[in-house]
Amino acid sequence: MRLTSTSATRARRAIPPPGQLLFHPGGISETEILLAYGSVRFASKVGQLAGNHFLTIIEGVEHLPELGRLTLWQGAQPIEFTLI
Repeated sequence: MRLTSTSATRARRAIPPPGQLLFHPGGISETEILLAYGSVRFASKVGQLAGNHFLTIIEGVEHLPELGRLTLWQGAQPIEFTLI
């Protein structure tokens, strides 16, 4: 997959489009990274959360629904970010 980074000044989101990665720094909920793979809403037991958009997948987005199903049925998957 090909990725692009975004400025830290971008608006915080709770309902990101597919391919966006959001970072929630914690506070009322745990620290989390959310990868939007379809229609998603970023929330916890306390309600809707806002995350900071920090990365966008720009190639290979069509493979995200498969990753979402894998995570749903097999749980959290390892992830690695490498600067190239």
